[in-house]
Amino acid sequence: MRTAGAAPPAGQPGRPTPGCRTPRTNLRTHPEVSIETPDDGVVEVRAEELRGEDRDRAWERFTQLSEGFRSYEEKTSRTIPVVALRRR
Repeated sequence: MRTAGAAPPAGQPGRPTPGCRTPRTNLRTHPEVSIETPDDGVVEVRAEELRGEDRDRAWERFTQLSEGFRSYEEKTSRTIPVVALRRR
């Protein structure tokens, strides 16, 4: 199983305030987490930030599926992180 999650702090235009915990910083610090899925219930996964073409493909899918993600992208000039979640 592999799924992906975006980690935008609500599409804020700049970098988060130093010391502020965002989904991205939490997953970098603690990459082994549990998620709840509609089909499998609670699943143990490991988070890994996607880069380059992998990130771009995943982000394109997010923006196709959600107007909210498109609006985040419009609010900022920075690259919004995307994280792969792989079953452990």
